[in-house]
Amino acid sequence: MPESKPRRRTRGPAQTPSSKAQQPNAAWFLPLMVTLMLVGLFWIITYYISDGRFPIPNINNWNIGIGFAIALAGFMMTTRWRS
Repeated sequence: MPESKPRRRTRGPAQTPSSKAQQPNAAWFLPLMVTLMLVGLFWIITYYISDGRFPIPNINNWNIGIGFAIALAGFMMTTRWRS
């Protein structure tokens, strides 16, 4: 009985390190992230404590939206945080 020829092994693409390695964030990233979350929280708390007179008196409930947007920007930065 004839023997079959051995198959050549095909290799996939060469294993090269990624072109952009995961580097830690800049030194300003973490303080900015925490600051945005806290400023948003304090904005909303100030609005509730002052019965709508502060931080911006004439926009009423939009103050909640502004505070939420500031805090949300900080929380979105947490998805990019690397140590």
